[in-house]
Amino acid sequence: MDHKLHTTPVAFCPRFHYAVELIGRRWTGAILRALLAGATRYSDITHAVPGLSDRLLSERLRELEAEGIVTRTVFPEMPVRIEYQLTEKGKSLETVLASVSTWAETWVDDRTAVARCDEVERAG
Repeated sequence: MDHKLHTTPVAFCPRFHYAVELIGRRWTGAILRALLAGATRYSDITHAVPGLSDRLLSERLRELEAEGIVTRTVFPEMPVRIEYQLTEKGKSLETVLASVSTWAETWVDDRTAVARCDEVERAG
């Protein structure tokens, strides 16, 4: 009879799960990278993230603003100018995104990634 030790998996912390779901939403990582790179206006972000729809960008920016990761500033000029900036909380994600980027460069096959991105773009 085999007497292997069985360990029970540790339950994930709700905070961890929430954080992974938040930053793992479709396009959120790319939006955050664009903001870390200095994009501040809506058009800067759309230029930095090809294939991202206006509807989805607006939705993600609202979510990130509600979470305190992004601030939205309206300048009452003609025409009105709106800028987005990462908060301190948002800027603290830089090391997380850099780690994901390093992991992706090491482990994600280019052809698979391109095919998957194309598939997601067609579906969305």
